[in-house]
Amino acid sequence: MNETADKAPIDFWFDFSSPYGYLLAEKIDDVAARHGRKVRWHPILLGVIFQATGSRPPADGSSARAKYVYRDFHRSARHMGIPYNPPSRFPLPTQNAARAYYWLHGQDCALARQFAHAVYRAFFVDDLDISSPDTVLDIAGKLGVDRETLAAALQSPEIKARLKDECEQALATGVFGSPHVIIDGEHFFGADRLPQIEHWLESGGF
Repeated sequence: MNETADKAPIDFWFDFSSPYGYLLAEKIDDVAARHGRKVRWHPILLGVIFQATGSRPPADGSSARAKYVYRDFHRSARHMGIPYNPPSRFPLPTQNAARAYYWLHGQDCALARQFAHAVYRAFFVDDLDISSPDTVLDIAGKLGVDRETLAAALQSPEIKARLKDECEQALATGVFGSPHVIIDGEHFFGADRLPQIEHWLESGGF
């Protein structure tokens, strides 16, 4: 690969209600940094993705598959050394958190990244209702964000359109779930693909 492609940013697509998205979010930046890469974070809405693709959440219902997936959430978190407390309300709509992320990203990329981590931990560690605008505003407020300014931004047509555009871009790119990582055009789906992601970055592709 040429030097430009070798240093191209990694795209990380995720929904804030995705347990596997949370697990990968805790690791992806460090892995990328070790190989001289940056990561572009793209929160999206899985409801939009599933509706467009005709698929269903892996933990939907009480099937044997759903029971396995719930158990795998715990096992994967233990394996990766990440705190995980199953939320009492799952899944939740995440448009408020996603809108807040994109507005914050327009102000300060590093702050938006801190916010994303805080939202994920609020849901999967502290069992907070991240679908609530008040919870989203509380999380941002603890990071020094002005509550009233962000509250207004959550309802702005521009930010709503930005999230819609990101979901449409995800579909056009071939994203079908969370987490979905794209490196140099290669797609990796799921937190369990982290070893392959590391191998890809180390080797320049295989």
